[in-house]
Amino acid sequence: MARILIFWVLTRAVLLLCVFRVLTAPGPDVTSDVSVIYQGWYEILRTGTFPLDDVTWQYPPGAALAVLSPALLPFLDYASAFFVLAFLADAAVSGLLLCAGLRPGRSPRGLVVWTAGVPLLGPTAYARYDILVTAVAVAALLAGARHPRTLGALAGLGALLKVWPLLLLVGVPRGRAARRSWTAASVTVLGVTLVSVVAMPGALAFLTFQRDRGTEVESLGALAFHVGRHLGWRGEVQLNYGSVEFLGPYVPLVSTAAQALTLAAFGWLLLWRLRARARPWPAGTLADAAFVAVLLFTATSRVISPQYMLWLVGVGAVCLAFRTSGMELPVRLVLVATLVTFLEFPVWFSHVVAGDPLGVALLLVRNGLLVAAAVLACRSLWRRCAGEPVRGTVSAARSGDTCASAP
Repeated sequence: MARILIFWVLTRAVLLLCVFRVLTAPGPDVTSDVSVIYQGWYEILRTGTFPLDDVTWQYPPGAALAVLSPALLPFLDYASAFFVLAFLADAAVSGLLLCAGLRPGRSPRGLVVWTAGVPLLGPTAYARYDILVTAVAVAALLAGARHPRTLGALAGLGALLKVWPLLLLVGVPRGRAARRSWTAASVTVLGVTLVSVVAMPGALAFLTFQRDRGTEVESLGALAFHVGRHLGWRGEVQLNYGSVEFLGPYVPLVSTAAQALTLAAFGWLLLWRLRARARPWPAGTLADAAFVAVLLFTATSRVISPQYMLWLVGVGAVCLAFRTSGMELPVRLVLVATLVTFLEFPVWFSHVVAGDPLGVALLLVRNGLLVAAAVLACRSLWRRCAGEPVRGTVSAARSGDTCASAP
């Protein structure tokens, strides 16, 4: 444990030195989003309105809380306060995983995953507010086993920050726990949204801006255009809706296909819930199902921004905090994908934008790892919770290896 904590201190020191520009990471400056975009939104939000005319504002109303949060440290400039809060969120997640790993039936592997995974993404980890959202998601999952209302409230709060934490509720067992968690999430989302709509104009403008997005150059679907550029496809790459996207023939078709693939993934998750019948579910099933849901959502998205990897590292860390988790191999693949993500952004992002062999190879490896992790994670979750018990229904259920019941 001492080695883990020493590694944590050293790697976080390097991250802080990078975002404070004492050390220079290779590639473009990733902190400009904070000092330029976030701070610009901050100035608008302080006037009592959402960024109505800024198409790069594509977040639910709760995101205003994350953007305004540096005001909690008025003795620092905006960017510095943001980086300090990102560091504190990282420390909070580490503390939660440390405490979780010391409980009976738990494992310190979760802390190891988080400690190693965050620095693999480089300074981007501290230069996006996704680390704040991930902290809320980790707290929700760790509380979920015993406190479904807390799980629901935190998942709802996370969804108001960036939508995806709502997927944490996929693995809540049917019955009283599901009713309590979903009710708490609904009350939180509807309540905060209503207050936001009444208090500040433009709370729901993000819905239109998200709808009009295209295919981002790092996504799975973008590989078709990266290859197509070498085969005569006549399109272009532009900064569009706050990210670098492909524009041109067949882009709407690929974007629609990505959305259809996401819907199909959610259909699989629904089928899994219908097949997983036994009670109680094995310890860690909630986290495993959440990891699968977030992984499917990320891999099939028409936008795979580098900071999305923090979601997977955080939820994957909670999975491995349980000794019975079946997600060890998929989580390891996610960690490798996180390192490759750092190489494609920011280190060699110019090659990705250009679509040259190096850029395409990086995307093939990173997206291939995500797809492989998703397939393996789905297979593990299905076998564990929807397949037939291997050693007989009674013995398998008692051992905690499956959550399926006999027909």
